[in-house]
Amino acid sequence: MKILFICVANAARSQLAEGLAKKLFPNAEIESAGSHPGKLNPYAVTAMGEIGIDISHHYSKSVDDLSPLFIADLDYVITLCAEEVCPILVSKAKKLHWPQTDPATKETSSDSEALTRFRVARDAISERLNAFKSEIDV
Repeated sequence: MKILFICVANAARSQLAEGLAKKLFPNAEIESAGSHPGKLNPYAVTAMGEIGIDISHHYSKSVDDLSPLFIADLDYVITLCAEEVCPILVSKAKKLHWPQTDPATKETSSDSEALTRFRVARDAISERLNAFKSEIDV
């Protein structure tokens, strides 16, 4: 099984999803990408580290940076954008949309508030992934 998670910057939501999915589907090929790649958000790394998943080696990338073979054989493309326009990928893969507010877009007065938003996003994406796993019966 091959799954691609997409959001705009590939810095938060799709990175969280990639890390969670790799743990949930250890035999699948999982990638993430964005239409305007930014830089991996350190709060994403911290939030994932709290549950024992290390994404510190991840980096933001464009769909164009992914292997053409991976793209050609995709089973699922899952978009995570909520308030912005999600990237579109022309593919025969089944497309799912799981809108998730970007935890990195809000101004915050503290690291604690920012990290809380990332934890909420992580947990919401985890719930969707667990439901998805049940649906596809893998």
